[in-house]
Amino acid sequence: MSHTSVTPDLASQAQALDASFGALDLTGRLEKLRQDVAGRLVFTTSFGLEDQVIAHHIFEGGLDIDVVTLDTGRLFPETYKLWSDTEAKYARRIRAFYPATSDVEELVADQGIDGFYFSVEMRKACCNVRKVKPLARALDGASAWITGLRGDASEHRQHLDFVSFDGARNLIKANPLFDWSRERTLAHATTHAIPINPLHDKGFLSIGCAPCTRAIAPGEPERAGRWWWESENQKECGLHVGAASASS
Repeated sequence: MSHTSVTPDLASQAQALDASFGALDLTGRLEKLRQDVAGRLVFTTSFGLEDQVIAHHIFEGGLDIDVVTLDTGRLFPETYKLWSDTEAKYARRIRAFYPATSDVEELVADQGIDGFYFSVEMRKACCNVRKVKPLARALDGASAWITGLRGDASEHRQHLDFVSFDGARNLIKANPLFDWSRERTLAHATTHAIPINPLHDKGFLSIGCAPCTRAIAPGEPERAGRWWWESENQKECGLHVGAASASS
């Protein structure tokens, strides 16, 4: 399917979409994005619970939305298996974006293979090489970026919108599961027989790179298992803060 050129006033379009999302179900939200936003739409999946639910609706609805993932090279074996199983179930290829070899070589030469444990700055440098830079390539030329962010996943994410304008990247950013709870998302996945990561059943509620993710204890916040050795304040990898803070 071809699309016309990107709408010049994306900020106003994002505001209008944000106002309309609350009345729509997930399928309606994705369809409206595809209908109203010209150009390339990109959904980035890390194969978490929310991402699997969104991917299911994109694939089942045959929506013209690129589904991509950022392969950091440090993912869990279970994540790679789920990636393969998802492609097989929906007969769709999920395109991977990888960190530049030279960047990884320089990073490891500078801080060691697991240098991210030693300081927040070193961890963010690793995230920048393995995730933020590949994301920039994945979104190159896109008019909209779809994510699996939920508002109740962390205090920081409660301040996000359904749809916003990312001024730094000059695109629309949409969070179609923003108002869903984890319980609702899991129930939806179960009802629709959507494949999910078996690590979720072992206490890994938020799954990232293997060295930087642990299971959480009962009562801990959902994202407590991510970079657990750091302060609880705004533990993010840089994909949804920093450059994107112009909108979210």
